[in-house]
Amino acid sequence: MFGNLFKKDEVVQETPNQWIKCPKCTSLMYYKEVEAKQNVCPKCNHHFRISAEKRIASIADEGSFVEFDNTLAPVDPLKFSDKKSYKKRIEEAKAKTGKTSSVMSGSCTIGGMPIEIAVFDFSFMGGSLGSVEGEKIVRGINRAIKNNCGFIIVSASGGARMQESTYSLLQMSKTSAALNRLHQKDLPFISILTDPTMGGVSASFAMLGDIIMAEPGALIGFAGQRVIKQTVGVDLPEGFQRSEFLLEHGLIDMIVERGEMHQTLSDLFKLFKRDKKVVIEEVVPEKVETEEVVQEEEVIEEVETEEVETEEVETDTEVTEDESKV
Repeated sequence: MFGNLFKKDEVVQETPNQWIKCPKCTSLMYYKEVEAKQNVCPKCNHHFRISAEKRIASIADEGSFVEFDNTLAPVDPLKFSDKKSYKKRIEEAKAKTGKTSSVMSGSCTIGGMPIEIAVFDFSFMGGSLGSVEGEKIVRGINRAIKNNCGFIIVSASGGARMQESTYSLLQMSKTSAALNRLHQKDLPFISILTDPTMGGVSASFAMLGDIIMAEPGALIGFAGQRVIKQTVGVDLPEGFQRSEFLLEHGLIDMIVERGEMHQTLSDLFKLFKRDKKVVIEEVVPEKVETEEVVQEEEVIEEVETEEVETEEVETDTEVTEDESKV
């Protein structure tokens, strides 16, 4: 009679949530409805954070992405520990995401054009920038230079990884120097800012793009709003760290909807390619004209030399005739 009373409750397997609540408009939606719009709220256009894999699938041509450097993994040279050791945090992040770092990098095509790309994943330690992430970005830039193609970084990061201290801060200068080499080769770099792009990432490569674009409503800045307010001691404008405010004040070039990102990138890289071709065509005729001018000058010099020699021969002949008369 009382047998079931003292029985331990059976563990019930939790089924995945089929409904999603939008953090902006608080609407409750069926998850397939949101996924059909590339994880954008159909009610208010809020752009949800997505994984690096989904980001690449929305940007690159279907089936074209090939990942590189996926075996690179961070180490703990400082033996750093706060509430948990850094080593433990890496293990937990790896178990949660199946990744070894917050950046996925590789080669793909966009609109049929070869492109190198590096994408941050915020789910791995807040997309923080560490030594492995910096190395992946630099290797991607080196591949772009080698393959003579454009480069894209999609940022979604809280900034430099504090557990790596100076090692993480060095990645800011390391990646910026590599992008300068890309610039010297006249190869395009497009920076895409997504929610959030903060700290050392926004203070380095994220703001160095030939074109800087952002998703609607993305949080972009260096320090948080509360820290800035405490520092300056004044009330700040509403939404001053959102992409719309930054576009209005000239810090970014454009805001692009997630569903239009692939086509926009394809169009931009075609423009870069066409402009480069036009520059080459303008330079080549000048070189040809210069060669023709040089050839004409050489011909003129030869003719003048022949005329001088002819005059000298005629003068010698006249002198000889005069001597013979004498």
